[in-house]
Amino acid sequence: MGTTQLESVPEPKYWHLRTVLSEALDSEFAVGEILPNERDLAARFGVARATLRQALEQLELEGRLQRRRGVGTTVAPPRVGVAVGTEQHAWPGAAGDVWQAVDCAVAAAPAAVAAALEVGPDDAVHTVRRSRVSHGQPVAAELLYVPAASVPDLSAIDAPSGPARARAVLRELQRLELEGQESAVELGSARADDAKELDRLPGAPVLVVTTRYLAGGRTAALSVATYRADTCRLTFGDSGNVEIHQDPERRAS
Repeated sequence: MGTTQLESVPEPKYWHLRTVLSEALDSEFAVGEILPNERDLAARFGVARATLRQALEQLELEGRLQRRRGVGTTVAPPRVGVAVGTEQHAWPGAAGDVWQAVDCAVAAAPAAVAAALEVGPDDAVHTVRRSRVSHGQPVAAELLYVPAASVPDLSAIDAPSGPARARAVLRELQRLELEGQESAVELGSARADDAKELDRLPGAPVLVVTTRYLAGGRTAALSVATYRADTCRLTFGDSGNVEIHQDPERRAS
């Protein structure tokens, strides 16, 4: 395709460029192929680099592109089909849970988390870190906050640290009668630690799923799971579960 100059259009210029770029991805580039640099792309389409960056960011948000450390901007593969979470009324770590325990720390929770858990700002909270891999690539990272009152019989001697400590916290949660759970999904930007674990750049778009687990009339645990927005497509069914399906309409070639 030859050089395309953008004419005056009623929609924002970056959005029109996003459409043109999307068509070029379908016709000219293969999955994993590296795009030309910003200067060359801006010259090709006759736009300012700021406009080009807006269009590229939008395509990354839609899962069409990936920014990779030390590589550049590449064409993303189709989204991977993954089921998010467990069945309703099941604690994290219950049978069938596909998350992998990584570590567990005991420290004061962030202010917003402490407020949700109804604990003091200086109260120690068990923070279980878990990860999820699908088709050989990291798709999500989770921080599960569990106040000490939810796991009163936890023994530090049996599992002092690391994955063993994380699994011990999850086992103790099973002793509580789960009354229900509530989830919310929002778009966010990857923090430095999440970006490193998910092999993304800091600030990359992510989907944040926050789940409150209720027991004894209070929030007994709070999960903050961060999913790669370029990898995951979330849908809600009648059962209340959150599922991720492969997008049949998008195929990069």
